[in-house]
Amino acid sequence: MTETVTKKLMLFFPKCECEKPIIYHLVKDYDLVVNVFRAKVTPEEEGYLVLDVTGAEENIDRAVEFVGTFNVTINAAGKGVTWDPDACTGCGHCVVHCPTGALHISDRATMEVAFDEEKCIECLACIRVCPYDVCASAF
Repeated sequence: MTETVTKKLMLFFPKCECEKPIIYHLVKDYDLVVNVFRAKVTPEEEGYLVLDVTGAEENIDRAVEFVGTFNVTINAAGKGVTWDPDACTGCGHCVVHCPTGALHISDRATMEVAFDEEKCIECLACIRVCPYDVCASAF
């Protein structure tokens, strides 16, 4: 039995590739389950998709190769949101706005904020509320 895995992908589309049915082919041709977290793909504009793909690892690899045949930039590291711990002041403002607990207080005594990248769903709430620009987005 083939093991099922999930990988986060970020796809960046130039204007010329935004109208292609790429997601359709990921589902139909590569037997993947696709969960879109964030998207901005419109005709005549650059666009992006942040998604999880779930399926057999070999199918995911083949699907990434397929997407690579287009003029689409693929970020398989899945890092759309970054957090700079050295710039963080520990104000905690982001923590109350993070719906998944990816940003959380790791030490109540020092009010040290920590970031768990695996829990991040790229909602960008931290970016909108951080008064010190500690969180940044690739979008």
